Amino acid sequence: MTSDAIRPTMQTVAVLRSDDFVVTEGVADGEGISFADELVMDDIYQLSSRATRSPLSLAIRDEGGGFMIDEISTIGKAGNLAFLDSCITLMASDSTTYEVLVLVEVEDGGLEATYLLPLANLESDTNYRLVGVDKDAATTRFAEVACVSFTRGTHITMASGEQRRIEDLAVGDKVLTRDDGPQAVRWIGQTTLRALGEFAPIVITKGALHNENDLLVSPDHRLFVYQRQDRLGAGRSEVLVKVRHLINGDTVYQRDGGFVDYFQLLFDDHQIIYAEGIAAESLLIDPLTRAALPDHMRSGETRRSSHGHRAHLDYEVQEKLLSQKDAIGLLRKASST
Repeated sequence: MTSDAIRPTMQTVAVLRSDDFVVTEGVADGEGISFADELVMDDIYQLSSRATRSPLSLAIRDEGGGFMIDEISTIGKAGNLAFLDSCITLMASDSTTYEVLVLVEVEDGGLEATYLLPLANLESDTNYRLVGVDKDAATTRFAEVACVSFTRGTHITMASGEQRRIEDLAVGDKVLTRDDGPQAVRWIGQTTLRALGEFAPIVITKGALHNENDLLVSPDHRLFVYQRQDRLGAGRSEVLVKVRHLINGDTVYQRDGGFVDYFQLLFDDHQIIYAEGIAAESLLIDPLTRAALPDHMRSGETRRSSHGHRAHLDYEVQEKLLSQKDAIGLLRKASST
C-alpha cells in the first residue's frame, strides 16, 4: 500500500439527539440516553414521535482517536470533538434486539451533547429495555457501517473478462481495475448481518445504470460514473457518488429485512472495479475502517496502514447535487449520450 499523505476521511451518519430517546420506566425516569457510565440496565426507553435524524458529519482523526465535527454538519458544533462511547443493546417487547451506537460531543474537555446512531430502525411509542452495554464493540460496529461491501451473488469482472460471483473469489485472484489494470485480491472479508437500518443493502435495479442484473451494495458504497455530458452539473465528467444519495424508491431503493451476506474486497490500493458492469469502489482502509480488519492484519509487521490518496477520490460529489429529481436517471443518460 502507498504511504502518500491523506486528507482527513469524512463520514456522515444520521443520528438522534439524546432527548429523542427518553426513559419512561426505570431508575433514570424522564432522562434521555446518556453515556455508558450513567446508563442503568433494565431501564425502559421510548423514541419520541417527533424525533428526526440529523446528519452528523465527522472528520476522522488518526492521532488521538475520535472525530472532529465538520462545518457541513447540521448538528453539533463545528470543530468540537466527538467520540464513540459504547454500543448498547435494546430489547423490544417481542424479544427482538436492536443495537445502537452512542456518540458524545466534547467541548473544552466537557460533555456537550450525546447522540444515538441506531443500527436498525426504532419505532416511536414502543418500549425498548436496555439489556447490554459494550464499550469495546462500538469502534468495530462503526467500522462495519463504514466498510463498503458487495452482497452474495454479485458478479465481479475478472482480469480475463470472466464474470465471477464474489463468493467464488479467492485471495490472489486478479480482478480488472479501472486505473491499474489487473490487480490481485489481498483479502476478502465476509460478514452476515441483519439487513436493518444502516446495514440494509441498497438495490440498484437492472438497467438503472446499464447494469445487466440488480446490484446490491452497502449504503455508503460509492460508484464511479463517467459523464459524456455533464447532466449532473458537477463541472466535470468523472464523478463518484454514494448509492444512499441515489435512492428514489423505484429503480434504487433500500431493502430492509432478513439477513444479508456482505463481502469486502481489499487490494494494495483503493481501486475502482466492476460489479454487474457498474464501476464501484473496493474497500478503502483508513483510520475508521481499519478496525474492521482481522487482528492479524492490524498487528505487528502485517499491520496495514491507510491506503494512499487516489485521484478518483477527488471526484466525489455531495448529496445536495444528487438531491435533484431523478439523479439516477440523469447519470444513466449522462453515461450513455
